[in-house]
Amino acid sequence: MTLLASELKRSRTALIIWSAAIALLLFVCLIIFPDMKSQVNELNAVFSSMGGFTEAFGMDRLNMGELMGFYGLECGNILGIGGAFFAAYIGVSALADEEKNRTAEFLLTHPVSRTRIVSDKLLCILIQILILNAVSILTALAVTYAIGEELQMTEFLLLHAAYLLLQIEIAAVCFGISSVLRRSGIGVGLGIAAILYFLNIIANLTEDADWLKYITPFGYAEAADIITDAKVDPVLMGIGCAVTVAGIAAAFIVYTRKDIH
Repeated sequence: MTLLASELKRSRTALIIWSAAIALLLFVCLIIFPDMKSQVNELNAVFSSMGGFTEAFGMDRLNMGELMGFYGLECGNILGIGGAFFAAYIGVSALADEEKNRTAEFLLTHPVSRTRIVSDKLLCILIQILILNAVSILTALAVTYAIGEELQMTEFLLLHAAYLLLQIEIAAVCFGISSVLRRSGIGVGLGIAAILYFLNIIANLTEDADWLKYITPFGYAEAADIITDAKVDPVLMGIGCAVTVAGIAAAFIVYTRKDIH
């Protein structure tokens, strides 16, 4: 528990900044919804005339005049992109930072196994992701209550569950990569998150690229699909869980056998 507490303390500044930033953006988006709702016909007309761009973000299936449609489009992108970048950042930094900062030698001289080190760092990542999502959910519920609107709770919770799994999957992949790196890999982690996001946009643009949804976790966290169908695709989610397990397993296998410099 000492290592876990130390990791949480070391990462608290980043967690506070990312959580506050995402919560602030959610607050701003939701607080302007009552004014946006009065212009819904104009907005829907504009979005419907944007061709492929409309389909890329699911705007052709979401009604901006309804809070859930507005939330899925505007707030969903904030939490999806912001949460993915945060998960990639903490995941790819977890193990690589020990060698980058030259603290691995000090850490490994203590009576603690490498398996325990990986376990505590993984637990630290999961706790941070859970806190980020808890802050986001509470912010959304509080602002929604303040503006006198109601969310469709089933779709709302399914959407956030999908984003939670998305963040855990990206963090797990980057965590596995972190076990290989000897220096900072923040650019690698953020690059992976960005690529996965744009792969989903490409998949939305044409049916010929629909297979890309099996590669990117954004495929099962598509707000338009979840809000329209009130469910998360079980096949895509199952693939996401398998990738998550593989990333975590890779981190344990590589780091426990790695020659630490």
